[in-house]
Amino acid sequence: MRHNNIIALFFLLVSASAGATEAYQAPAGGQTISDHLIGIFFEDISHAADGGLNAELVQNGSFEYSPNERDGWGPGTAWKTMRHGHSLGYIQPVNSGIGRPTYMRLHTERVGHYYDYNGWTGFGIQNDGFDGISLKAGAAYGFSLRLRNHDGVKKQMRVVLTEHQGKGKPLAVLADDTVEISADAVWTPYSLRLTAVSDAKHAALQLIMLNTGDVDVDDVSLLPEDTYKGHGLRKDLVEALAALHPTFMRFPGGCIIHGGGDGMWDTYRWKNTIGPKWTRQGLKNCWGYHQSMALGYYEYFQLCEDLNMAPLPVLPCGVSCQGAGGGWNMKTQTQDAVPMGQMDEWVQDALDLIEWANGDPATSVWARKRAEAGHPEPFGLKYLGIGNEERISPEFIERFKYIYERVRTAYPEIVIVGTAGPGSHPGNRDFELGWKLAEEIGLPILDEHYYEKHDYFLKSRQYDKYPRDRKTKVYLGEYAAKDKKLIDALSEALYLLHVERNGDVVCMTSYAPLFARKGATNWNPNLIYFDNERPYLTCSYYVQQMFGLSAGQYFYGDCVTLDGDGKLQGQSVVLNVKTRRLYVKLCNAGGKSVKASVDLTRFSPKGQALKTVLRGKPDDENNYEHQPVAPETEKTDAAEKFTLKLPPYSFTMLEYEL
Repeated sequence: MRHNNIIALFFLLVSASAGATEAYQAPAGGQTISDHLIGIFFEDISHAADGGLNAELVQNGSFEYSPNERDGWGPGTAWKTMRHGHSLGYIQPVNSGIGRPTYMRLHTERVGHYYDYNGWTGFGIQNDGFDGISLKAGAAYGFSLRLRNHDGVKKQMRVVLTEHQGKGKPLAVLADDTVEISADAVWTPYSLRLTAVSDAKHAALQLIMLNTGDVDVDDVSLLPEDTYKGHGLRKDLVEALAALHPTFMRFPGGCIIHGGGDGMWDTYRWKNTIGPKWTRQGLKNCWGYHQSMALGYYEYFQLCEDLNMAPLPVLPCGVSCQGAGGGWNMKTQTQDAVPMGQMDEWVQDALDLIEWANGDPATSVWARKRAEAGHPEPFGLKYLGIGNEERISPEFIERFKYIYERVRTAYPEIVIVGTAGPGSHPGNRDFELGWKLAEEIGLPILDEHYYEKHDYFLKSRQYDKYPRDRKTKVYLGEYAAKDKKLIDALSEALYLLHVERNGDVVCMTSYAPLFARKGATNWNPNLIYFDNERPYLTCSYYVQQMFGLSAGQYFYGDCVTLDGDGKLQGQSVVLNVKTRRLYVKLCNAGGKSVKASVDLTRFSPKGQALKTVLRGKPDDENNYEHQPVAPETEKTDAAEKFTLKLPPYSFTMLEYEL
């Protein structure tokens, strides 16, 4: 695995572009394109949030897992009782009926009069995190929870990080401390700083009562201190995102925004995901698990700011997901619709989100909530998505128009992104109706989605046939070839070259899905796979990275001639006038070498060029066991006219300073 190498490549390319300050005058012959062409799409699928980007190491720390979310689940899921030294006790989930209603009562009946073979005594509970808790020697971890005492007597709770050393051996103690519990019968927050004495891949957290009596426990958290910019997100996963050089992020879905497979009752409501984390309301995930909302709208916007991405939040538009016709691993269902008399609530959610993101805390209630969370400055929201892959039914059209007109009237500066439904290809019923609606109301951007076998991306040139006089631009918000081999990545590269050539039609793209956790994957393929230790970068990841690094404002299609048959080859030349960089991108998805003749005389490149090549066998695949494919880089002289041999099954990028 060459993860560190690719992060280093990212910083090398970015630093090489950082020195230029004076804009470059674009030569004649270029077509203007969007420099926001490459972004990312984050959806909480395959445990991308809890157990993934959210750095929280405790699973079900608020005891809110429910059979409504998954059969066999309950408040005690991911927890088990511990009885050291023959201590006695039991646990009892209690539901308060408000907010995050469930907490756990620990009833300690007897503390053992002798120590077990670990040298321990006491009754309590253990959490193994997500397939074990990964710890690093010398690293500090912030532990916190809320407790409520019941009998007016001070108590002690031992907090220990442990790991099994083998059958018959005592537990290893990796970190150990004690919480002194107040006698007061009120919810009280407690925190500790724990430092691991050694590495561990399968550690566990134990909370052990050292006194008899009843204590209520809620909101247990164990968070590494070393998170990305201290914002609570897993550092290595965010670094992998940063290395993609994305210009925007669409979030939080995807199908989760409008009830997924369950109708409107579990629709994602952004207002429940801000504020102190212990107040946020969790929600069933349509992919079959619980969302704690510890990764909520505040964290999404903060991540966009940290990586210099434009935020593109997506809100429901009053109708639920109808599935996908039995495909895409989703069941077909009735499309529920909010009664029109209740639509003002959903409109207000959209208006309040804009105020929360952009408003003045001195005059706006929602902007004041943002400031109270630690961000008084506006986030600078520009884009707002409404709807995701809904069937373009009469109910959808009526409700979309309703919310669209009211948001546009109140905030005309906000760019609204609509939806073309699932399977966005010409001839598809929803696609045609979605485009008809977009043109009727003057929608700025329409979001298209499709997942196809790599043959489609190798052969299709969908955007060549789009009308050039449309005011509505395309956002290709979800797409991927249906496997994760090198040939799939090259087919996506060839298609992105086609997208650049059609930059007058397509303004934004994002591969999907973004993340998938090992052992909890709902969908394949994904861009980044990960476990508790590290991310695993696919061939498609490197294609996305190279296109993200080579964004620009002008496309030139007449600088390169290829001697292949043209069906499996493609090229583009992209100029970034802001950074004074020129990028030549060449794809050969065929099995024979191809000669490229390049003429860059109009640009007068100087110094040396950075050449990056992604290549291998068509069936090469990066996975958890093997990562045979990664870009190779070298420097070469920056000639104005030259020929270049493109290896079979390769993608080549040349970067020039101007």
